[in-house]
Amino acid sequence: MSTARSTSTEPVRTLQASVLALRSWTARQRLAAVGFSVAFALLIGIPTVLIPNPVFGRQVPVHPWNYPVWIASSVLAGMLAATYVRRTRGIGETTATDDTSDAPSRFGMVGGVLAWFAVGCPVCNKIALLALGYSGAITRFAPVQPFLAAAALVMTAGALLMRLRGQILCSTSPSMMTPT
Repeated sequence: MSTARSTSTEPVRTLQASVLALRSWTARQRLAAVGFSVAFALLIGIPTVLIPNPVFGRQVPVHPWNYPVWIASSVLAGMLAATYVRRTRGIGETTATDDTSDAPSRFGMVGGVLAWFAVGCPVCNKIALLALGYSGAITRFAPVQPFLAAAALVMTAGALLMRLRGQILCSTSPSMMTPT
């Protein structure tokens, strides 16, 4: 009896569709991705004092891994937000549906919140401070922050891949149906 070895082609298909979707982005979507990335970077960077400012303070110094996580999550979040920008303006636009079960947007939001918790000061975080106290925030919450960072990046990247995949594989536009 021979055993047939099955391999899943879904990850490859997802990556191919995502690359195709990125290649088909308009200048409007690319500009939106840059704008959303900068906005997200400011939204996270200012309160967590990754961007030094006179308004917020940080009692625990920034770790070297905070900056790459902050930048990567900002880029991923900006790209994810740009997937919601319409390709063109005009009469041929599709009408909005009543589908409220947009899982990628939920994953993206959770990823953004986790990124904020991951790069923020553990004792400046009021939730951690109230739940664990000062010493608990340092000894229990701070060691978990790198794992929160990894989860934030995975969730945001996964949401982006799902959105990009859907732009190609679930598209109703005839130009999107045929790969080039």
